[in-house]
Amino acid sequence: MSGPAFFQTYMGQRFYESTMPNFVRELKRLNDNVERLVAVAEQLAGRDPSSVKPVAPTPEDSEGR
Repeated sequence: MSGPAFFQTYMGQRFYESTMPNFVRELKRLNDNVERLVAVAEQLAGRDPSSVKPVAPTPEDSEGR
């Protein structure tokens, strides 16, 4: 294959400098939200559902929105 490598192209630079960091950031947000969801589910499993208070989102959850 001839021509520039992917990272040398405009699309490749955009992928590595923008798309991948955004993907990693969103993956972290997803993980944080799943952890909170599991914590609430564990609380609900052991308590009366009316006694469980919702967990407020952190400022990082709305980052970039």
